[in-house]
Amino acid sequence: MQLTRAADYAVRVMLHLATLPPDTRVSRDSLATACDAPTHFLSKVLQQLVRARLIVAHRGPSGGFASAFPTGQVSVLRVVEAIEGPIVLNACMTDGAGCSRQGWCPAHTVWLEAQTALTQVLANASIGRLAAQAKDSPGDGPRLDKVLYPWS
Repeated sequence: MQLTRAADYAVRVMLHLATLPPDTRVSRDSLATACDAPTHFLSKVLQQLVRARLIVAHRGPSGGFASAFPTGQVSVLRVVEAIEGPIVLNACMTDGAGCSRQGWCPAHTVWLEAQTALTQVLANASIGRLAAQAKDSPGDGPRLDKVLYPWS
């Protein structure tokens, strides 16, 4: 199980925007550079973040993208679900008729516990708090995206 590249880039965008002064507008190209993401692919991610109302797109010469509201109010879970949809570890975890074995399957409680733990961790991770931690790293240290995503 692994998050998609789109979700990874979405979190990077939100973290980068959180390091900037409020209402700062950033161009798509600048975001692509800061987040180490392909510009064309990032465009699709930005569209999804706009649709989810996590960021705002401004047109015109002074246009760009800005955070829709204080990043301290945005969880990593909200960003991931804006791209991926609700986190569901197994079919039996969906509402409705996901699995007829749900009532008696011994693995169901494991899936439920794992899904709950994952969503709680992501819900408790504030974009603002993570960005503040990255900004507090030494001034000559690695870029924000390398601190948060050393494998990229």
